[in-house]
Amino acid sequence: YIPPQVRKVQGTLDDKKREELGRLKKMVNGLINRLSEPNLSSISGQMEELYMANSRKDMNETLTDILMNACVTAVAMPARLMMEHVLLVSILHHNVGIEVGAHFLEAVVKKFDELCKSDAEGKECENLLALIAHLYNFHVVHSLLIFDILKKLISTFTEKEIELILFLLKNVGFSLRKDDALALKELITEAQRKANTAEKKLQDQARVRFMLETMLALRNNDMRKIPGYDPEPVEKLRKLQRTLVHSSGSGRETQLRVSLESLLSADQVGRWWIVGSSWSGAPMIDDKNSKTQQKLPIGKMSSKIMELARKQRMNTDIRRSIFCVLMTSEDFMDAFEKLLK
Repeated sequence: YIPPQVRKVQGTLDDKKREELGRLKKMVNGLINRLSEPNLSSISGQMEELYMANSRKDMNETLTDILMNACVTAVAMPARLMMEHVLLVSILHHNVGIEVGAHFLEAVVKKFDELCKSDAEGKECENLLALIAHLYNFHVVHSLLIFDILKKLISTFTEKEIELILFLLKNVGFSLRKDDALALKELITEAQRKANTAEKKLQDQARVRFMLETMLALRNNDMRKIPGYDPEPVEKLRKLQRTLVHSSGSGRETQLRVSLESLLSADQVGRWWIVGSSWSGAPMIDDKNSKTQQKLPIGKMSSKIMELARKQRMNTDIRRSIFCVLMTSEDFMDAFEKLLK
């Protein structure tokens, strides 16, 4: 039972919170709408101020929602616009904290997985893949995730997946080659094997041949063979990123080295890649092991010490053990040894 006056207070608090979030959404939306390369510096500065003034959770959720609505549309988004949006996320990721990029990345990857499973006709999958590719280009995420996505696409290998593989390789292929040439080589071998064993109608397609040619061009580091490949815009924005990131270097140490599987099962296994992230889910390890655990041996503790432990409300075996060890140790080394046991 909640008394009426408490209910009233809760109601006003909820209204207040809703109003605050609405105001925050308007401010962030206004900044994102004005986002362009020349004013990126001032907008990222204003966003950082908003992060300082509001709770991180509210800011992360608001920013992610607005960016997803802006970038994930049924028509293909202009590459330039996509890069500027992701560059803003990457600057905040390096300057504010890695949970900014992690929150956005998780939302994008989950949405991508969901849309890949459904047969959506629009260009949403390409747009989401472009977001992931640029998060990698601007050092928010490690190449591990990109390889995971490529492996997943190759394992399915339908027309839609071939389109997506080509799209991703065109965006980040040469960066992948720089980061991990061996993994790329293995991936190309796997794709060739898959293409050879594919159905006849897929094998004959010009798209498949084109994908294999693109992969060979990547392996041989031949940029001319990839039509429409232009690294210039990304390089230009990377330079801008270096001037706007406060910490030294482009922040490769803040890259999220997280796999696709970990991101998709974050609700079950927690978000280990965010330092200090709170987690209220099912236990990570089965409880079966803990049931078979033996009770901790307290040894022959005197009844006086046990009585003291009871008075201090040491109500579990482990607490009583630690209390008894601390009370009866000769010095800190002795206590350390006993605690280890």
